[in-house]
Amino acid sequence: MTKDHYQNTYINREVSWLQFNARVLQEADDETVPLIERLRFLGIFSNNLDEFFKVRYATVKRIVEAGKGGKSELGGIKSDELLDIITQIVIKQQSDSLEILSKIHKKLEREQIYIIDENQVQPEQHDFIKNYFIQKVSPALVTIVLSETVDLPNLKDSAAYLAVKLELKNNEKQYALIEISKTMDRFVVLPESDGKSYIMMLDDLLRYCLHDIFNIFDFTSITAHMIKITRDGELDLESDLSKSFIEKISDSVKHRQIGEPVRFVYDKTIDKETLSFLMGKMGIESTDSIIPGGRYHNRRDYMDFPSLGRTDLLYDKIDPLPVKGLSLEKSIFSTIGKKDYMIHTPYHTFSYVVKFLREAALDPKVISIKITIYRLAQISHVASSLINAAKNGKKVTVSIEIQARFDEQANIDYAEQMQQEGVKLFFGVQGLKVHSKMCVIEREEDEKIRRYGFISTGNFNESTAKVYTDYTLFTADQKILKDINKVFNFFETNYRIFRYKHIITSPHYTEKALFKLIDAEIIKVKLGKPAGIRLKMNSLSSYKMVDKLYEASRAGVKIKMVVRGICCLIPGVPGMSENIEAISIVDKFLEHSRLYIFGEDSDAKVYISSADWMTRNIENRVEVSCPIYDEEIKQELIDNFNICWSANVKARILNDTQNNEYKKRRKPIVRAQFATYEYYLKKLKE
Repeated sequence: MTKDHYQNTYINREVSWLQFNARVLQEADDETVPLIERLRFLGIFSNNLDEFFKVRYATVKRIVEAGKGGKSELGGIKSDELLDIITQIVIKQQSDSLEILSKIHKKLEREQIYIIDENQVQPEQHDFIKNYFIQKVSPALVTIVLSETVDLPNLKDSAAYLAVKLELKNNEKQYALIEISKTMDRFVVLPESDGKSYIMMLDDLLRYCLHDIFNIFDFTSITAHMIKITRDGELDLESDLSKSFIEKISDSVKHRQIGEPVRFVYDKTIDKETLSFLMGKMGIESTDSIIPGGRYHNRRDYMDFPSLGRTDLLYDKIDPLPVKGLSLEKSIFSTIGKKDYMIHTPYHTFSYVVKFLREAALDPKVISIKITIYRLAQISHVASSLINAAKNGKKVTVSIEIQARFDEQANIDYAEQMQQEGVKLFFGVQGLKVHSKMCVIEREEDEKIRRYGFISTGNFNESTAKVYTDYTLFTADQKILKDINKVFNFFETNYRIFRYKHIITSPHYTEKALFKLIDAEIIKVKLGKPAGIRLKMNSLSSYKMVDKLYEASRAGVKIKMVVRGICCLIPGVPGMSENIEAISIVDKFLEHSRLYIFGEDSDAKVYISSADWMTRNIENRVEVSCPIYDEEIKQELIDNFNICWSANVKARILNDTQNNEYKKRRKPIVRAQFATYEYYLKKLKE
């Protein structure tokens, strides 16, 4: 395939991801979003960008350094050209984010909230700041004094530092670095005065106290500017046979802190002499991604901006709803033994999952629990329930993915804790990440074994369940659970390829099964029958899947897609994708559920899935797509998709321009997430 083919057929994955992050930035700039929430979206934008550079930018940089073009994998763009494109986009987005931040600050002042710097401290605030510094900051402060002759200690990945320059009285210069510790609150709330709230960034508090920190030096002037370095976040596993898999992962996580620099961000007001000295000490070359920024870095900390008791500047909290017929006060086993139920977090409470596991831990009839874990909450009731079950003599088997990116250490800690309590652990499958979300429980009833379980689109994580939209199906369908049990058998004997009658699994069957489902819709169209495909997912980057959807479009199949993040497919191109429409929804909650609907409502085949349509999900991970057989739940999922598709408040149109244009508002006004909550509220009252 030619370069023109790729450029005219696909959107580059990295560029598409950056456009997704631009949608997050749009939320920060949206004046209809509550003010403090806008700051938090700025934090999400910054955090996303950090992870992008650690992983995706680092990967492209590796391709460049290996001397490979990588054009086919990169959408027809040479890898070195792509690095330049990324850098230019990021510089523009960083500039936009600073303008947005400035606008938000002005709005905050109208609300009597003032973020002050070291030059705006009022006399009555001096004692509080000095005492705060002495009591809470100074004991934890890490200050590195630099010199020409001494090597610079390794700077932490994604940590922010104040680069300090002292002009000494003997006309010499002294440089130092102050680490902005992640263990301290980034925002210091000062005492209120005359009904006004005051907040000081930790960075500015340090600037205010520079003379106290460096009082042993005889200097005439002192300045401080922020810098940050981002390192390659890919895990490089050793081949040392004497080490366990956990040890290898743990060592590799530690190695991240000394990985190759992939981005250097600095305060653009820093003087050239200081910048040159620092870059020389850190071994940063002009070929690296060097991003001029504002006065403050690590703006991801804005995700934790204090609420100050100002609920009027926050989204209204919604109370998670119960599911009609599924009670937290009755046995979930007896309830789902009669019919399937589905919860849709955060609209429904995640407590059903914890209740089900706690019930299983205590139930004398339960023999075994098998579950996959990808990301756990910091304090996990799921993990404690599994440990409780093991202590009660249940056979508990956990497949825990200790290569879940940036959660590796947390999962290692939980794995070691569970192992000590007698839980049988699997650490994935060699060469594959276990990304499926499922649980199967075996219970002895009338001298027979009956299975109960749940299959989900999201992680079993109490914290993210409050902000991620995900489906979890509770079922006692023995046919589905027999298939799920085979997946757990695969973890034990992964040299065997099992056959499944109901679920669709990666890496062996997903592509073939999805192609078959798409082909069925193509055949319907050719026969003049109603046909259609509706898809909801986080990302679509597999060129094979994109090409198959193009084929369906050319055949006349109408395709509707709701894709939150990466979308390498270009909708609406005559002769290629004129029958495909796509939107992206970014709003209060993170759209995380994966839903596939093939066919019209009367004969639709509906699946919930752990898998996006990315090469890694289809070929390099253990994923499960589960069919929905209960007609009521099937209709509920179709209704959910239709609500998303009708959205005209937070929906952006995905097309070749990549400009994130909002879908035009027409009556009725539909804000999908709010409308979904109302849908469930109405359903509960019926």
